[in-house]
Amino acid sequence: MASKLLEQTRRVESQVRKRMKKSSATQLLGFTLEAVEKGRAVLRMNVRERHRQLHGVVHGGILAALADNAAAVAAYTMIPRGRELATVEMKINFLLPVGESHALAEAKVLRAGRNFIVAECEIRTRKGELAAKALLTFGAAGGYSLRK
Repeated sequence: MASKLLEQTRRVESQVRKRMKKSSATQLLGFTLEAVEKGRAVLRMNVRERHRQLHGVVHGGILAALADNAAAVAAYTMIPRGRELATVEMKINFLLPVGESHALAEAKVLRAGRNFIVAECEIRTRKGELAAKALLTFGAAGGYSLRK
């Protein structure tokens, strides 16, 4: 049972990595996959000069994109093959500035229904401090999925 679960996790991780490589936005922003499992995903962003706004910290729009990507990966693990997701709503609170090193975005699915998936995402600084919290809703329609 454990080996089957490990095999499935590796397959999903491989599919996520391939899909992320196809996304120009993800590549441009430098988001990388740290972990993925059913209903959960962790993405990392190494802070670069291109991510900073005028005050030297990561722009809120970049953090929102990071949260959206992490939550979408988590959501994709919950839908059947042949479905595609689109973000239909997102709310984010910025709690602390992200200024150096990296940020980690950990997303988890709160509810997966037939047509909508609700997820949350926490973005933490390199010190583990909560920098942002997002709540997202995705609409699911025919298209692509990470599951067989």
